[in-house]
Amino acid sequence: MSAETVTISSLGAKGDGVAHGENGPIFVPFALPGETVSIARVKSEGTIMSFATTSPDRIAPVCKHFGPDGVGGTCGGCSLQHLAKPAYNAFKRQILIAALKSKDIEAPVADMVEAHAHQRRRIVFTVRRREKDLVIGINQAETHHVVPIEECPIASNGIISRLDAMKIIAKAAGSDAFRMTVTETLTGLDISLDGLRGGLGDRERRAVSDAVIRLRDIARVSANGEIVIEPHKPMLDFGGARVSLPPGGFTQATLEAEEKMAEIAIAHIGKAKRVADLFAGIGTFGLRIARKAQVHAVEGDEKAIKALDHGARNTQGLKTFSVERRDLFRRPLMTSEFKHFDAVVFDPPRAGAEAQCAELARSQVKKIVAISCNPLTLARDLSILIAGGYRIDQVTPIDQFLWSPHVEAVVTLSKG
Repeated sequence: MSAETVTISSLGAKGDGVAHGENGPIFVPFALPGETVSIARVKSEGTIMSFATTSPDRIAPVCKHFGPDGVGGTCGGCSLQHLAKPAYNAFKRQILIAALKSKDIEAPVADMVEAHAHQRRRIVFTVRRREKDLVIGINQAETHHVVPIEECPIASNGIISRLDAMKIIAKAAGSDAFRMTVTETLTGLDISLDGLRGGLGDRERRAVSDAVIRLRDIARVSANGEIVIEPHKPMLDFGGARVSLPPGGFTQATLEAEEKMAEIAIAHIGKAKRVADLFAGIGTFGLRIARKAQVHAVEGDEKAIKALDHGARNTQGLKTFSVERRDLFRRPLMTSEFKHFDAVVFDPPRAGAEAQCAELARSQVKKIVAISCNPLTLARDLSILIAGGYRIDQVTPIDQFLWSPHVEAVVTLSKG
């Protein structure tokens, strides 16, 4: 370890301050561009000891668990609470622009669609049993230390107000260490316990069930993907279509971001009569689109496609809606299959949709909406589509993970 003074020149991809040292970049968490700081340095990482100058963009964090002086440790859930909103939005927008530039893509990038406090309806907590108590919290970045959470300004009030109920359920589960994913649904909290070694025994299942019966507003508890107790099906609404979330199922982290993504997609496809919804999940976008167009939804996950099919069949007012279970990574829709569609919407996992875009690029589909949580794989996929003759109409960055470096994007493309 060595002590030195550095000046921060930029923010890195993870939101750390970056200074240029003699042997390469030095990453300093919680430092901002323009600041001069004294650091304790280990290899390429620095820990702030004191400030010589501070940035005008520095603001006070809103959470007591944030930063190096956080209560209980440095919560790894947020990395940018200390950065003023204009600079924060510009930083996240620039991440997307830089990713596009890495593939020589120049396109109009809109202003950031902002996230706000208490919008997150899905949070992943870590549970650890200690010698004298049980902790529910969030890991400190790049460590196994769990910061016990007493408040969380990103989580919805419906989640954070039920911390005591979550702790009761976690204690009943009996395991020493596991993940607890909590999703706020229309019918109560959906709690998924994952990473339980050996699952739950009969005694623990009874204890969890008894706890849920005593508590209020718990829709379901599942363990390692299997339902333990389900007083109510956890329901989500997609434009008036209600779908039951499968155990451990994926949904967008905030309703506000989801609705904005859907709004952009629906506006772009316009009067398209037949739409392919690829990597459809449980119908986040396809069910909304089906109010105006026929939709063929394709998804590889069995539980997700069953939930989507059930939701579509039990919703009135939809155009013709069909579903297909298909692994689009191994067996993408072929170019010839796209001749039946006027528009395509795709929202893949972080790995992107490289193989699918190679087929789609050769098609004559007029309108495409690409939705992504990974700017780098998005840029790769867009470069494939551009090489196939598509042009980008608009890129919209969307902040769904407040005070983190993660940024979502919706890109609209056209051909012809």
